[in-house]
Amino acid sequence: MAFNVAQTEATIEKLNSGIVTLSAKLNQVGPRAESTVNHWYVPDAVAKPLIWFANKIIEIGCWIRDKIIECLKGAAAPVMMYLDSQDWEGPALRGKVSGVAGNLAPEALKAPIVWKGEGANAYVAAVKGQPTAATQIETSADKLASALMICAAGGMAFYLALAAVLIKAIVITIAAIAATASVVFSWAGFLGFIGEALSDAGIITGLLVALAGLLTSQLNAITTAKGEANDNSAFPEGKWPIATA
Repeated sequence: MAFNVAQTEATIEKLNSGIVTLSAKLNQVGPRAESTVNHWYVPDAVAKPLIWFANKIIEIGCWIRDKIIECLKGAAAPVMMYLDSQDWEGPALRGKVSGVAGNLAPEALKAPIVWKGEGANAYVAAVKGQPTAATQIETSADKLASALMICAAGGMAFYLALAAVLIKAIVITIAAIAATASVVFSWAGFLGFIGEALSDAGIITGLLVALAGLLTSQLNAITTAKGEANDNSAFPEGKWPIATA
C-alpha cells in the first residue's frame, strides 16, 4: 500500500471525532436500560438480563474506545517516518553520496589522465577508500528509507483498519441503545450484539499483533544498516576514509 499523507491525517481526524461519538453513545446505554426496566410491568426475568446486556455493551465499548485512544498516541509516527524516508532517499543525503561515489570511482578520476608518475599513483591510492564508503552510505540510506516507508505504510493501514472497527462499534452501540429501549427480551439478539462487539475487540488485538510484527522486522533491518555503518572495511576505525597518505 502506497503511503498517503492526506489520507493518513484525515483518518486520524475521523478516529478522534469517532471517539467522541462512541463515548456519547456509550453514555446513553445505561440510562436507556434503566429507564426501560423501571416500569411496574417489566418482570425481573426481563429486567436483570437487560441490565446485564447494557453493562456488557458498555464494558466492551469502553475497552474498544480506550484501546483506540491508546493507539492514537502514536498517530504522528507514520507521517514522520514517511518524511524521514524521503530525507534518506532524497537528494540531500542519498543524492550527495551517490555523486561522491560516482565522481571518485577510478574510471571517473580526471587527474590520472593528464598526470603520470608516483604523485598520480599516490593520489589514486589516497582516495580509493572513499567511493567504497560513499557506496556503503548509499546502500544504507536505501535500506533505511525502505524500512521507514514500510513502517509508514503499515501504520497508515493500521489506522485505517482501526477507523473501520470504530465505525462498526458506533453502529453496534446505537443498535444496542434501541434494543435496550424494548421490553421484548431475546437472548439470541443480545448475544448477537455482544458477539459483534467482542469481534471488534478481537480485531483490534489482531491488528496490534500484526503491527508489532511488522515494526520488529523493520527494526531488524534498521539494526543491520546501523551495523553496516560501522563496518571497518568501509569506515576504518568508524570514520570516513582519510584521503591523504
